[in-house]
Amino acid sequence: MKEIGIQDVEHVAMLARLELSDEEKHAMTAQLRDILHYVAKLNELDTDAVEPTAHILPMHNVQRPDERRPSLDAEAVLQNAPKRTGDLFQVPLVVE
Repeated sequence: MKEIGIQDVEHVAMLARLELSDEEKHAMTAQLRDILHYVAKLNELDTDAVEPTAHILPMHNVQRPDERRPSLDAEAVLQNAPKRTGDLFQVPLVVE
């Protein structure tokens, strides 16, 4: 495994358009090195018998059923409108 150096941190910082001080570069170098060592350690695990999953818990449809219901009353909806014209919200002009 290639060791992470200051040049690698500077390259990633340039790609991310980040300006790092020398102190931050040294800190990020150590942090990235630790992260990569941890990932390398995880890669040593035998996961051949582990089924790939997207979630650790079983997923089910969490959306409510689509059912027909009466809509909100226009007067109740418009009560908190800053400005209104009849049964419509009045908004500032954004296109000339």
